[in-house]
Amino acid sequence: MNSIHKAVLTFATACCFTGCETVSDLVTTNLPQSQSGRASILIRLREQHAYLYRGNEQVSVASISTGREGYRTPTGNYRVIRKDPDHRSGIYGDYVDAHGRIVKANVDVRKDRRPRGTHYVRAPMPYYVEFRPGFGLHAGARPGYPASHGCVRLSYWK
Repeated sequence: MNSIHKAVLTFATACCFTGCETVSDLVTTNLPQSQSGRASILIRLREQHAYLYRGNEQVSVASISTGREGYRTPTGNYRVIRKDPDHRSGIYGDYVDAHGRIVKANVDVRKDRRPRGTHYVRAPMPYYVEFRPGFGLHAGARPGYPASHGCVRLSYWK
């Protein structure tokens, strides 16, 4: 297994089992020969980057997208509460018609009325790792600036 595959595997494992284009745009890696120590992720909101550590050694860096204005990502130290590889939002999604066409996108079911003849489809949040109730790391779009409803969006590794 070459070092880039190890980097991808290590980052995905840390995001999914510890606690979220081109590969060169997403990850830079300095894999140590022996990885020991507890995995942790440091989020730099201003930089829009996540840093994966193994013990005190930085293992990877990834671009992220955090909470936009009015939906700030909480700061602090957290532990993983739960993990759900197929999580869907209970609040955000789309109203779609009977043919699956989006009638109204990116709705908040608490605020946006459902148009007649539509139903609600919850937004996918793949590989969700919850660190605070209602907030987590998950795969999603990373436009290079804060754009989420408060979660930390990471790349979607296939």
